[in-house]
Amino acid sequence: MPIETTVSAVAEVPEGAELLAVPYAADLRPSVEPYVELHLPVADLLAHYEAKGEAGEIVEVPVARAGGIGRVLLYGVGDGSPRALRRAGAALARKVKGRDTLTVVPPEGDVAAFAEAALLAGYTFKIGKEGRKGVRAIEFAGADAEPLRRAEVVAEAVALARDLANMPSSVKHPAWLAERAAEQGLPVRVWDEEQLQAEGFGGILAVGRGSVRPPRLIQLSYVPEQPAERHVVLVGKGITFDSGGLSLKPTENMKTQKTDMAGGAVVIAVLAALARLGAPVRVTGLIAAAENMPSGTAQRPSDVIRHYGGRTVEVLNTDAEGRLVLADALAYADAELDPDAVVDIATLTGAISVALGRNVGAVYASDEDLAAQLLAAGQASDDRLWRMPLIDDYAPALESSIADLANVESGSRYGAGSITAALFLREFAGKRPWAHLDIAGVGRSTVDEGTLTKGATGFGVRVLLEWLTRG
Repeated sequence: MPIETTVSAVAEVPEGAELLAVPYAADLRPSVEPYVELHLPVADLLAHYEAKGEAGEIVEVPVARAGGIGRVLLYGVGDGSPRALRRAGAALARKVKGRDTLTVVPPEGDVAAFAEAALLAGYTFKIGKEGRKGVRAIEFAGADAEPLRRAEVVAEAVALARDLANMPSSVKHPAWLAERAAEQGLPVRVWDEEQLQAEGFGGILAVGRGSVRPPRLIQLSYVPEQPAERHVVLVGKGITFDSGGLSLKPTENMKTQKTDMAGGAVVIAVLAALARLGAPVRVTGLIAAAENMPSGTAQRPSDVIRHYGGRTVEVLNTDAEGRLVLADALAYADAELDPDAVVDIATLTGAISVALGRNVGAVYASDEDLAAQLLAAGQASDDRLWRMPLIDDYAPALESSIADLANVESGSRYGAGSITAALFLREFAGKRPWAHLDIAGVGRSTVDEGTLTKGATGFGVRVLLEWLTRG
């Protein structure tokens, strides 16, 4: 479902604008006079509403307009940082949901961040008939059009990732996801179950064995117009529904598992946006897609599977399936694609939610420069990341007596479920620079506020686009 709101630059504030938004900071001195005449001193109005100039604060003032009443929205921008402007843009967009046109006197600073947040705040996902929720159009008076165009592209990419992840699994399955990837206008290659079998993708096949809807490996390719100095591979977990397999999840935990392919959705959305943003790097996206279901054909705890490239894994828990499909894709990327860097993204472990909560994603990395780049991109994009350690002392947790590796620890000596999952993935990434983003805590939202709507968040789109286009 595309974002309903459009953004545009206009030369000046239109005369008689019905909804006009004017910024103010902690000094409480909005420049209202050039645009509209208020009937009370602005300082008295702000004092009456106990305004402080904080980001997200809005003071609404009615004004006389030809044929009716208009409104001036005085909006706080805090310290003017990109993070504060995002909060202000989201609050303003939520305030005017359902209205026709909002004219904004843009704040000083990062207008793209402000506009991006305003667009995301108007996102909705609904199957069935529903009227418009967001404001139809936002006009930025005197703004440069280029930051607004970037904001629109990024917001649409986030919305695409949210749409894919929010789609019910009664509709969504691996072949469906491959069809959506093919719609993005990029070269695409899809391995069906027979091709996966022939080429040795044992992890993807094992996870998908229990479902009547067979797995897929999806490859998307972006090549910039000018010769690229770097080639990056993005790998996304595409579990279109995760029941846990024979290691069945509790009912409550299963209700959100349609979004277990959020990492794959992010990869599709990022690849779709790269050309519009003029990314200078060549990017290959791999989405390892399967449905993890219990049945008479499902893999069993204690099974041993052979991954792409030949490494064997003892499956001790079929609910630790994401790492199994990612391992195949990582091994393929290392052996066949020769990238300069590999980044995988996945709703991988509940353990990371305990460690970092629901507002910050985790990054594990084998390369210091890559880690630093992703952390900086996360800070700039507001998809914030926290560096987590790859503790080699925990590697014995993955030892198996009958295979090269176990997919989970057999006991509870080490714990650290997110770290050991990252150590497992590192085994398949080769010696090249690699990073793993665990977005299990931030991939879904339980609240409807700010830039977030209940359901999929699209976390990862903004940080990866920032890294690939500005890094």
